[in-house]
Amino acid sequence: MATFTLADPVPSPYEDAERIWKACHGWGTDEKAIIDVLAHRNAAQRNQIRLAFEEQHHENLIKRLESELSGDFERAVYRWIFEPLEREALMANIALKKKKKLNYQVIIEIACVNSPKELLAVKDAYQARYKHSLEEDVAAHSIGDFRQLLVSLVSTYRYDGEEIDMGLAHSEAKTIQEAIVEDNFNHSEIIRILSTRSKAQLRATFNHYKDEYGVSITKALAANPTNEFAHALRTAIRCIVSPYKYFVKVLRGAVSSKNTDEDALTRMVVMHAEKDLKLIKEMFYERTNVTLEDAVGKETSGDYRTFLLALIGGN
Repeated sequence: MATFTLADPVPSPYEDAERIWKACHGWGTDEKAIIDVLAHRNAAQRNQIRLAFEEQHHENLIKRLESELSGDFERAVYRWIFEPLEREALMANIALKKKKKLNYQVIIEIACVNSPKELLAVKDAYQARYKHSLEEDVAAHSIGDFRQLLVSLVSTYRYDGEEIDMGLAHSEAKTIQEAIVEDNFNHSEIIRILSTRSKAQLRATFNHYKDEYGVSITKALAANPTNEFAHALRTAIRCIVSPYKYFVKVLRGAVSSKNTDEDALTRMVVMHAEKDLKLIKEMFYERTNVTLEDAVGKETSGDYRTFLLALIGGN
């Protein structure tokens, strides 16, 4: 369910395209007009606006907006304007092309939160847009243990049912515990279990692990907080077991007063505003006693803040 307010009545895509064109051709860019249009249109309507803009003005709307806007606001609008599947493909590519190092959290989110069919659709969209497979590009931009983990996660097509094998849960919980005790987080068996078992089977394994060893598997993996590979494993487990708790955790970190993470904040808002942000907002408030709107309003500014708050919606 979308959190943003749709225009009522909705202008024709040609009217919206014309308004955006005028916003880009006055004395300076009219950012408010751009927000008024794009933050209040769903994916299908935004796509129609893109087509109408190109038909009327023989110009690509996305490239025009890239040239008119800047900073975090431009990046948020750029990510928002795409349809959901194309956006996930785009986010994966951006994560892989990070200047310093790939953002493995984004790849893990896409691989582990989506259902098998959803992940396959994202990979199809990625191939259509970039003429490479997602697996190919993940392999090209990662090395060593991270390559093995990430390629395995994006390559999988898990069983999506609820059938579980408790004997298997017991044996694989023991396998994971032995690897953790040996501080061998990159053990091939851990990667195999995480990348091939169904989500229902993994939840059973992780529940058995906690019952048997008295600690959650994520806490066991956190025993060595400087081990980045262990952090990647925890991210995958959280995305599989409780994605909404994970999203709230990312948002809490993103709006930390110590250091706002605009990339993570933008990703969470634009990826979920048309889907399940309402539920994430409710959980955020339950855990922080602060509304997401207030947290974002406090830690952002200018057109970027206005745009995000329009997508997040009212209390």
